[in-house]
Amino acid sequence: METPLGGGEFAPAQTYLNTSRCGLLPRRTVAAVTALAEALAAGTAGGSGSFGAVDGARRAFARLVGTGEGRVAVGSSVAVHVGLIANSLPAGAEVLFVEGDFGSLITPFTVRGDLKARFVPLEDLAGAVRPGTALVAFSSVQSADGRVADMAAVREAAAAHGARTLLDATQSAGWLPLDAGAYDYTVTGAFKFLMCPRGVSFLTVTEEAQESLVPIHAGWFAAEDLDDPYGPAVRLAGSARRFDEPPAFLPYHGAEQSLALLEEIGVDAAHAHATALAARFRDGLVRLGHHPVPGDSAVVAVPGLGTRHAELAAAGVVVSARAGNLRAAFHLYNSAADVDRALDVLS
Repeated sequence: METPLGGGEFAPAQTYLNTSRCGLLPRRTVAAVTALAEALAAGTAGGSGSFGAVDGARRAFARLVGTGEGRVAVGSSVAVHVGLIANSLPAGAEVLFVEGDFGSLITPFTVRGDLKARFVPLEDLAGAVRPGTALVAFSSVQSADGRVADMAAVREAAAAHGARTLLDATQSAGWLPLDAGAYDYTVTGAFKFLMCPRGVSFLTVTEEAQESLVPIHAGWFAAEDLDDPYGPAVRLAGSARRFDEPPAFLPYHGAEQSLALLEEIGVDAAHAHATALAARFRDGLVRLGHHPVPGDSAVVAVPGLGTRHAELAAAGVVVSARAGNLRAAFHLYNSAADVDRALDVLS
């Protein structure tokens, strides 16, 4: 597809190719956040916001990633979710990472000081799982260069050695179809391709893996009975809600709307649209004599070209510079004209 998806839901003022950093908010999302903010200013919101909106976002995310809402916990950031998982491991446990993966997936484990962290290149990840590996923690799509992991191979290797899997879907959820139930844990920062306000993040946990997690963030919202917020919870929620970080209502009111739009369009349609535009961009870069990272990702990186991001910005084309790469990311609101505009500036 050469024209944007989503109709009049988006209003980019520039050629915006930077969803890997932050997604654009749909108009309906802005309206929902604005309505709650105005109600809070007027004292008519009946509280700080709606738990119904939080659970609406939870249910929509569960549907988008193919799992049940009872496996989904909400929070504010990937690092918070990862910290919960890191806290659950016994001292001395080995965690296998990808070299150069995003810090929020790694640092909550390494700061403990009593876990064994091992790092390997992305292409060697499945083969590096060994007896004694407790957890394989990796991103579906690498933030720095858009490479897509061989997720099936990693799952197979982890299962063969009894290791658990933690997938960070922050750079893929919203354009790459995901079966969250195939992993012990997934974490997703929702402010990129899910187009939610920042402050929305989702954790999925299988029923088996839930047994090993201690709900260290448990507040009154984690209780099975929400009618009595005083004193210690008599009983925590029987679902993954017991792992919730108490949600911020403004971003979750927006998240419910963003995820509803994505459900209307469909992840398969988003995947076809974004990867077609990315392929057009890669082909154009090659014609200009550049060498983008190969693959079929919606995120395109060009090694050594990161210094040109300021030139593109001055021309109204928004991209990122990451690890020396020029990084462009394509999503619903992009078009073939956006691709050609970026190529024109680079030429």
